[in-house]
This record gives sequence, C-alpha cells and structure tokens, in this order.
Amino acid sequence: MDVREILDAMMAANASDLHVKVATAPLIRVDGELYSLGAEPPSAQDIELIIDQILTAEQRQKFDAESEIDFAFGVPGLGRFRCNIFMQRGSPALAIRTIPFAIPSLEDLGMPQIIKRLALLSRGLVLVTGATGSGKSTTLASLIDTANQETNKNVITIEDPIEFLHRDKMSAVHQREVGVDTKSFAEGLRRVMRQDPDIILVGEIRDRETMETVLMAADTGHLVFSTLHTTDAAMTMQRVLSFFEPYQQESVRHQLAANLQAIVSQRLVPKRGGSGRVPAVEILFNTPTIREMLQMGKPLDSLRSIIEEGVTQYGMQSFDQSLMKLLKEGLIIEDEALKFCTNPNEFQLHLRGINASSDRTWAPVDAGQLTAATRASSYGPQDVDQIDVPARPLGPAATRGGLPGWMSKE
Repeated sequence: MDVREILDAMMAANASDLHVKVATAPLIRVDGELYSLGAEPPSAQDIELIIDQILTAEQRQKFDAESEIDFAFGVPGLGRFRCNIFMQRGSPALAIRTIPFAIPSLEDLGMPQIIKRLALLSRGLVLVTGATGSGKSTTLASLIDTANQETNKNVITIEDPIEFLHRDKMSAVHQREVGVDTKSFAEGLRRVMRQDPDIILVGEIRDRETMETVLMAADTGHLVFSTLHTTDAAMTMQRVLSFFEPYQQESVRHQLAANLQAIVSQRLVPKRGGSGRVPAVEILFNTPTIREMLQMGKPLDSLRSIIEEGVTQYGMQSFDQSLMKLLKEGLIIEDEALKFCTNPNEFQLHLRGINASSDRTWAPVDAGQLTAATRASSYGPQDVDQIDVPARPLGPAATRGGLPGWMSKE
C-alpha cells in the first residue's frame, strides 16, 4: 500500500484525520464525523510498508523499542502531517492529522476579534484550552504568526511534535521539538530562560514540573502561551491547581492572580448547512474581580457568571453567549447550539427572550465597542483596535449528502 495514495484521498476529502489499521478500510474524519474511504482493508504487511515509508531509521528504532511514537512529516506538493503510530491487538495502527502549510489568520478561523490583542501583549500567561481536535494548536499557531508579523520579538516554541512551520518575519522564531531538540517540555523550559526569549510557546502542559516552569516564566516578565485539555475556564483554573499539593495551592493562586492574562476555551460546532465548523469561544480576562477571587481563595463555582457579566465592560464571553451570537448570525442551528452549550435550560429561556429586563449579559459586544476607560480598568488586553472579523468556517470540507463515491458513512 502506497501512503501517498491514501494521503491524496484524505486531502481530496478535506479530512482532518486519517485512521489506518489492519483488516479495516481506512477511515477519515470530516467535520468531526468518521467516514470510510472504501479502500481495500490493509494487511499487516501493508501497514509495515507504510511505516517504513514515513519513519526514519532512528524513529523506527524508537518505535520498535517503545511500541508507539509521535512525529510530524511532510509530503512535497501535498502537505504536512502529524502522526502517531501505536500497537493494538499486536499489530501497528496509525492516526494521521493534516497540518496546513499556510498558517490561517485569526480572522480566517472565525475567532472573536479581541483575541488578536493577546498576541501583542508584553508579558503574562495565556492558556488556550479545549478537547482534542478543537483547534487549540491552530489558534496558538495563528497567535504566534500574528506576533511574528506585527512585533519585533524573539519567539521560542517547545512542541511535541513541531506542527506548523514559522518563517521569520518581523520576529525571530526558534522551534524546538521534544525528543529531537530537547529531552522534554520541562527540560526545554528550564533552558529557555538563557535563550533571551520575549515570547515562549509550550505545546502542552502535561505535568506539575512543566506547570511550575510556565508560571515562573510568566512571573519573570515573559509572554507565555500554552494549552490544556480542559473544557472551559473554570475547569482550567481547577486543573492548574490540581497539579499541586493542597499546601501549595494558595501560592499558585497568587501566581495566577499576578500573571494570568487570559483563558481562551473553544469548541468546534457544525456549521449551518453541514459543511465546515465554526468555533464557539469562551473568553476569560484576568479582571480585578477574578484577581480578587484568586487572591482570597474564593470558590471558582461563580466564575461562569462573572464571565457573562463581564461581556460589556471587558469583552469576556461564556460558551453560551458565544453560541447565542453564532445562532443569531445564522452560522449554526438551534439543535447544535443546545448540544454544545453549558446550560441548555438557561439557554432555551434566553433564546425565547425570557430574562430579566436589566440583564445585558447576553448581548456580546465587539472589541471596538469597549471604551478606552473600560479597557484600562482590565488587566487583560489593552488598546483593543476594532477589527472586522468575517464569519467564515474553519476551512473547506466535504458537503453532507454529497460525499465522493468512494466515501461512505461509518
């Protein structure tokens, strides 16, 4: 089996992921749904041939020793791919994800316009969160590309593996891959302080050691971007604290209060018409109220209501507010909004106009509507410019009901 053939089919279908294993026809993921390519199920020998085509000799040795490997590779004229090879039922299997050569802009991604200002901050911690496949890496790449285009900074990334490739523009971008250029996230972070960084990107926070170093880097005046596999801002705060022992958590709360800039959580929602997906985005900025909550050790269960109440003054928004805005703009349908919202009952009440007359929290504002005085009162992004963000899907995708003949729903 030729790996180029199945990658060509994957790209032709605008799929995000490809799954290959023994005795099952290859599967692709389009707009979050799995479909069969309809190709001949590969044998164990076919899988071994694919592996030999994409692994280097060193990578092959590592896979043979550890029975799994993460890496990225490129195919000339086709694209870049992130791959995980693993063993299942005694035979190898592959999960391959596409990585566009061109880094999409935040506007192309359909992200709220206020997000752009995070790339232009001078210091602090920005966390981008969401489930696997929610577009965290793409959002981070777009933020780094914005900084690369508009600021003169030294940017150092630590990734596992390197996905999007950044060329130097106004900034200098150094990309380090775990296992190739550095031993681990934590080890790379310890060394990065001697590399004169202005902006540090950590592909993922996986353990307490990495979390400690990320907080220290932000505390020493750097701008740090990273990701966590959490579903919303409140869970992100809890996850950060959960890395540490109870006796350490008060100190960590103070570090977060002093250094956190924003938490951006995202979910990809199917677009109206069944072609493509659009991001629903929860945005938390470290406002005086949230800083006090962290410093005083207050419970985090009221965080969602604080986010919703901060929509006018600070430009924050909850997932439900974001979904309501997407629904009113005609980008998604009501059933999908209810499926992805945090509180379906409350969402339905607001959808039908049942809310207090003084409640303005469900009328999200654009960044350009925030006054200078309001922006100055927030620890978050300052001097927010008005940027016209067109309503666009994340990219081309196969049309529901119009799939190529060789694709069938799995």
